[in-house]
Amino acid sequence: MSLRKAAVLDLASAAYEVDANVKRGALQKIDGRWVVDGQNLDDMLDRFTNQEVVMIIASLSDDRPIEPRSCTRCGREFVGVECPHCRAARIRLRGQ
Repeated sequence: MSLRKAAVLDLASAAYEVDANVKRGALQKIDGRWVVDGQNLDDMLDRFTNQEVVMIIASLSDDRPIEPRSCTRCGREFVGVECPHCRAARIRLRGQ
């Protein structure tokens, strides 16, 4: 699995943890309506009418390399959504 695909799936997992509505599947336009995995997106989006939202759409087929970043806490370079060293330390300190 590519690092980009893994990072996108980590982002989706984080969204699940905050009880966000996450859909995975092929995006298609059928009869003028956008559909993901057979579900009409209009139906999903109607729940959020008049609410401030953040919409993230990422392709799992994108194979561009991810540039390493520097962690703002520990200064180590990492690739992905969060610094694995700081994540491991946070989990260890919280006893999980």
